Amino acid sequence: MRWWDIEPVLRLEVELFPDDAWSPGMFWSELAHARGPAATRHYVVAEAGGRLVGYAGLAAVDRTGDVQTIAAARDHWGTGLGARLLTDLITAATAFECREVLLEVRIDNLRAQRLYERFGFEPIGIRKGYYQPGNVDALVMRLTDPASVSLSSVPAGPVQGTKTHG
Repeated sequence: MRWWDIEPVLRLEVELFPDDAWSPGMFWSELAHARGPAATRHYVVAEAGGRLVGYAGLAAVDRTGDVQTIAAARDHWGTGLGARLLTDLITAATAFECREVLLEVRIDNLRAQRLYERFGFEPIGIRKGYYQPGNVDALVMRLTDPASVSLSSVPAGPVQGTKTHG
């Protein structure tokens, strides 16, 4: 993800997460830590047909990765795009030498939970009222040893003409 991706990312963010969408400042702040030898963030976007259709981001601190965000446009649900974005984040976590990767997912988002479970994430707790202003709980999930995850089941290359770039 680059600065010029922020505007289309925000449009998709508001469409998918209308009640708790990130602000432009949140994305700018994350991208400020995504370049150079001291980078602690990794962000990627996916495009199809000249349109941004997905994005994902990872923070890495003290050998722990944290999935900051992952999203796919509704018309790309079920295409494998979410799995490709998550694969990219796990690969980045391995490059950052993370021992584990954590994430929070809405307790009512069973589709996303199933995706994370396919990659080996396990539930470890609940954060009450994490998603605001809706006061929705978050399920905290952890993937131990991301370097050992077999990513061979994820489709290689573009998914239905989709390309990703960091």
